[in-house]
Amino acid sequence: MTMESFPPGGLAVVVGASGAIGGALADAIESSGRFTDVLRLGRRTPLALDLLDEASIASAAQQVRDHSAPFRLLINASGFLHDSGRGPERSWRHLDPFSLAHNFAINAIGPALLVKHFMPLLAREGKSVFAALSARVGSIGDNRLGGWYGYRASKAALNQILHTAAIELARSHPQSICIALHPGTVESALSAPFARSGLDVQSPAVAAGRLLKVIDGLVPADSGGFMDYRGNPIVW
Repeated sequence: MTMESFPPGGLAVVVGASGAIGGALADAIESSGRFTDVLRLGRRTPLALDLLDEASIASAAQQVRDHSAPFRLLINASGFLHDSGRGPERSWRHLDPFSLAHNFAINAIGPALLVKHFMPLLAREGKSVFAALSARVGSIGDNRLGGWYGYRASKAALNQILHTAAIELARSHPQSICIALHPGTVESALSAPFARSGLDVQSPAVAAGRLLKVIDGLVPADSGGFMDYRGNPIVW
């Protein structure tokens, strides 16, 4: 995988690099040879970043600010769907304020803080991209099954945050791109309980390659959009 549309020698950042898809993205970016450095961030990485802790986000952003290479790419691969105590709601009967708040904290508020601290640092000359992994279930227009209230709503909020940030980004960084990406179903701890026959389940490495191909083809006119891993637009 090459990234020829990026000027060579920049800095790439992957948030959520401790996870399956985040780790695969960081590996693929490193192997492309198009970046001087790849900074892996997450709760369990040497330079820790916790989306629930703004101070850790600001501290990681300072490392980017101090880096000698132009900041060209950030991919947020973090997200929350379920844990041992909480799963996606199948009905309004299951709505719980704590679970809803946690979904929004990880899937929307944390990424908004990434926008706050990292987006102003993007290189102003040449291509740079701020991308966050969203989900097709966050589409309001595509919602035909219902359920999964917290995950759907928090991903819809993420999409709005990114669309809004793209408008502001264009004023100071006209060559930069802010995008929401749906990675499809990826083999991971997040998707494992919900995998079923008939789905196109991708390995993390395959999913990473597809996403990076989409990112490589992005142009400023795509900024503020919502795309799947094939590069097709998704309805809001």
